[in-house]
Amino acid sequence: MQKFIKSIQQDKYRDNWVAIFASLISFLTYASVYAFRKPFTVGSFSDGPLVFGLVYKDALVISQVIGYMFSKFYGIKFIAELKNIGRGKLILILIGFAWLSLLLFALVPAPYNIVFLFTNGFPLGIIWGVVFSFVEGRKATDFIGATLAVSFIFSSGFVKSVAKTLQLNFAITDWWLPFVTGACFFIPLVLFIYLLERIPPPSNSDISLRVTRLPLNKVERANFFSTFKPGLILLIIIYVFLTIFRDIRDNFAADIWRELGYGNQPSVFTATEIPITLLVLVLIGSMILIRNNKKAFIITQYIIVFGFLLAGVSSILFIKHLINPFVWMTLVGMGLYIGYIPYNCILFDRLIATFRISGNVGFLMYVADSFGYLGSVSVILLKTIAHFQIRWSVLYSEGVVILSALGVVGAIFSIIYFNKKYKQIIQIS
Repeated sequence: MQKFIKSIQQDKYRDNWVAIFASLISFLTYASVYAFRKPFTVGSFSDGPLVFGLVYKDALVISQVIGYMFSKFYGIKFIAELKNIGRGKLILILIGFAWLSLLLFALVPAPYNIVFLFTNGFPLGIIWGVVFSFVEGRKATDFIGATLAVSFIFSSGFVKSVAKTLQLNFAITDWWLPFVTGACFFIPLVLFIYLLERIPPPSNSDISLRVTRLPLNKVERANFFSTFKPGLILLIIIYVFLTIFRDIRDNFAADIWRELGYGNQPSVFTATEIPITLLVLVLIGSMILIRNNKKAFIITQYIIVFGFLLAGVSSILFIKHLINPFVWMTLVGMGLYIGYIPYNCILFDRLIATFRISGNVGFLMYVADSFGYLGSVSVILLKTIAHFQIRWSVLYSEGVVILSALGVVGAIFSIIYFNKKYKQIIQIS
């Protein structure tokens, strides 16, 4: 008996250290990946040519987001069937291809270089699923996943601050800025990938609580989706709303800040994101304390409702001039990520554990992401092609109010559906 108790204590001690190590390394890895994706959004590209009637920068954003969208549709199969072999090398190959695309973007004259934002976005869109495969299916996945997911928030602001600083201090052109910023992060990224490969696999206690995570073939994916079809469709629609105003904030933050009078303050990108990162990390990471998977799954959806409410209410206050732009951007970002981050770390992981499904988070996440980016591309295309004469700050503030209201309604219906589904399964079993 004493040996058994000692073994449990040792496993718990090991799992805690693995969780800390995995959290740190996954955060640093994905934060570095953002240096190859977002720096170009800092540039104004004011002297860029029109592309089929589109403003040059808008065309760049659309090209990269379309690349990302295609990678998500491809990732539904690729990530769902991913095996635990050679994942570190795969990340390096994907990053190398994305970085080469940025070099070609700088060398090839506009507007012909736009295609290289597409070839940059496609490989980068695969990387999240590969990184998350190292950490899913653990007792501490809520905390590890939250740490990985908040890298979206911190790194988006941080790499933009780095890029803006490089541009101001070294007079780097808009076209070379993405490649140079990526160069600053390449060697650290190689180190982080090396350490990522050394994260131990889930322990026996992890597997007993969160289910073994396995690749899914085409038939298994179809059966999985059909079993929870109404609920999953609701969750995907909600995620589309979140992705739309998350992507506008991410891709056009520099334009929004310029419109709000903060154009020459590089620190503003990070200043809003640090408090958001810390709050979301504490809120989402604390879900690790809830061991009951079904309870955690439902609570997570209530957290998403709260995120929508925070984003929507803060935008109403901003429109009515009751809060200043800095407070608004911080609060709306906080609400956005409170709703967005759970999808990338808790929601689908707890769904799988609640219903004891043999599968993986990557499949569900890439289904949601593919439609999320389709929605994001559609909004950007609608604004630019239809030539709506509306500033990004106005479109963003008013759009958040509408999408937040729809998101709250959708999330409530999702909670009702999954509660009923759980009761049906319990009765059958």
